[in-house]
Amino acid sequence: MIKSCMKKVVAVNLHQTVQVDEELEIKAYYAGHVLGAAMFQIKVGNQSVVYTGDYNMTPDRHLGSAWIDKCQPDLLISESTYATTIRDSKRCRERDFLKKVHDAIDKGGKVLIPVFALGRAQELCILLETYWDRMNLKVPIYFSVGLTEKATNYYKLFITWTNQKIKNTFVQRNMFEFQHIKPFDRVYIDMPGPMVVFATPGMLHGGLSLQIFKKWCGNENNMVIMPGYCVSGTIGWKILNGHRKIELENRQTIEVKMTVQYMSFSAHADAKGIMQLIRQCQPRHIVLVHGEAVKMEFLMKKIEQEFGVKCYMPANGETVSIKSVGNVPVDMSLSFLTRKHSTSELGDSIPQPKKSCLVQGALVLKENRLVLMQPQKAIEELGMREHVIRFTSNLTLFFDGPTAKLSDSIVKVLQESLDDCAIQQGQDNSISISDNAILIKFSGSEDSREKKLLVSWVLQDEELGSEVLQLLRGRFSS
Repeated sequence: MIKSCMKKVVAVNLHQTVQVDEELEIKAYYAGHVLGAAMFQIKVGNQSVVYTGDYNMTPDRHLGSAWIDKCQPDLLISESTYATTIRDSKRCRERDFLKKVHDAIDKGGKVLIPVFALGRAQELCILLETYWDRMNLKVPIYFSVGLTEKATNYYKLFITWTNQKIKNTFVQRNMFEFQHIKPFDRVYIDMPGPMVVFATPGMLHGGLSLQIFKKWCGNENNMVIMPGYCVSGTIGWKILNGHRKIELENRQTIEVKMTVQYMSFSAHADAKGIMQLIRQCQPRHIVLVHGEAVKMEFLMKKIEQEFGVKCYMPANGETVSIKSVGNVPVDMSLSFLTRKHSTSELGDSIPQPKKSCLVQGALVLKENRLVLMQPQKAIEELGMREHVIRFTSNLTLFFDGPTAKLSDSIVKVLQESLDDCAIQQGQDNSISISDNAILIKFSGSEDSREKKLLVSWVLQDEELGSEVLQLLRGRFSS
C-alpha cells in the first residue's frame, strides 16, 4: 500500500506553484521546522487556505526561519503547540545547555538527551560538536543508530535546504560530518565514565532513550536534558513535573535520582512566532490546531483582540463552517490606472501601492474575463451610443438685483471655494463648472427678489454637485 501511495507523490520546490487543474493550485513555503518542512497554500478558484503544519519562526544553527508572503488567505490553519510560551534568548539557552552538560561530565556523570530523529538531534549535535572543538574535550558523544543516522545522511545530501551559514561552510566542510559524535552501541550503556548520548524517542515513552534512562536514572551524578515538548502522561512529562518515582508498564517502579533539566530547543513556533506569521500573511479567518485546549483558548482571544479576525479551535472530529467573501479578479490596463492616478486627489505622481484608490470605469466581460476600462473606450468597442444621466435640483435664492449681478456674485463665491475647478459664465448668465459637469441656469422674473435656479450634475461629480448646492444655500438663501 505504501509503495502504491509513493508512486503518486510529486516533489515540489519551495515557492513553486503547482497547477493541478483549472481551478486547483498549490504553492509551498519554507517552514523551517525540520529539513524539507513546508507550509502549503491551496487555492480553489478565488478562495485559498494556508496549512502550516509544524513551523518555526526563529532561525537556528542549521535551518532558517519560516517565511510566507502577504497572500491574504481566506483561512489560515496554524499549529499552536506553544500557544502561551514566549521563549527567552536562544543564545542564552545554548550557553546554559553547554554549561549544564560540561558540569555533569566534569563530575564523571553521564548525560542523556532524548530527541526525535529529525531536527533537534542535528541542531544539538552541531552545538556540541562546535563546543567540543573549541574546548578540546575528549569525552565521547554518541547518537543512536537507526533513524537519526539516516536523517543525518539526508541532511548531508540536501544541504541546500539548510541556512546560509551551513551552505557557506560546506565548501570547506560538511557540518553534518561530525568528528566528535559517533554511533551508539547498546553495550555502551553499562560502560563506566562520562559520556553524552542522544537517543530516540524524545518523550521517553519507549525505545532506546527509555532503556538508557532506566539504567542511568538511579545515579545522582547523571543528568537527563529534555530539549522539547512532552505529551501529558509520558515518562518525559512525569519527570519534568517533579515525579521521582515512575511506574513502568510492567508495574516495575524506578526511583529517579539523576538531575532532570528542561531546556526548550523545540522547533515549533512560540506564541510570538505564531502572531508574527499571522501578521505576515494577513488571513481573514484562523483555525488553531495541534495544541492544548486551555492554552489555545488564551491565544485565540489574543488573536481576535489584536487582529480583529475570527479565530476557531475545533475539537477532533468537530466541523467548522466558515463564511468567506470571494474576490472577483478584474483586468485593467496600466494606462487607465496611471491616468486615474494622475487625476486623483493624491496629487502625487508616484503611486502609493499600500493606499486604496477609488477607480471608476466600465466593467466589460471580454473573452470570459472581466475588464475595467474607460467608459468612452467601452462604448466604442461595444458599438453603443453614449447616454449621460444628470441629476437636477431646483433652488430658490433671495437676491436684490438683476440675474446678471446674481450670476457674477455666484461665480465669485465658486472661484473662492473651488480652486481646482474651471468655472465659465455664459451670455445667458448660466454657469458651467468643470466642462459642464455642473450647470447652473436661471429662470423667473428679473424684477422679483426671489430667483429660481436649476442646478444639474453628472453622476461622477455627485460630491461636487452637493458641495455647490451647500455653497449656494449658505450664501444666498436668506
